[in-house]
Amino acid sequence: MSKGNIVFIGFMGVGKGTVARAVVARSDYFAVDTDDLIESIENTKVKKIFEQNGEEYFRALEKKCALWCEDNLKNTIISTGGGFYRQENINKIGTVVYLESGFDRIIEALKNAPNSKKKFKKRPLLSNLKEAKKLYDKRVKEYEKVADITVNVEDWDIKRIVKEVLKAVK
Repeated sequence: MSKGNIVFIGFMGVGKGTVARAVVARSDYFAVDTDDLIESIENTKVKKIFEQNGEEYFRALEKKCALWCEDNLKNTIISTGGGFYRQENINKIGTVVYLESGFDRIIEALKNAPNSKKKFKKRPLLSNLKEAKKLYDKRVKEYEKVADITVNVEDWDIKRIVKEVLKAVK
């Protein structure tokens, strides 16, 4: 039986949370963000988790979160962290939608955001753009393999993206 969930994957900063909130505003879905769930579990920010406990610890928390999502969520938009796509059960959680955009466009959008410094600060893996680009290049192929649906968000307005997502998951 389908749970009706939509799981957004894509590189950090691509707009998974923004698209999730827009879909919720125009539909009867609920929304959760896996990074927010993890921050609630740990009572600290993702950046601090990385700094204090490392990436391996954070990925273990993502696994715990993925299992919880699979068991507990229905008719929910789930925006995920950039590495969440690696969870073995991701396709059991819901329809996986890859929000696709080029690396330079993602960085440009983050730099032009009104709260740009905050957006970069909360993404520790973007502190070195050369290394982040390597990570992006590796992940793009993996996102494509995991995704049930791909929606290019590079130059679209949010209403068109929402319409495309909702049409694709019907």
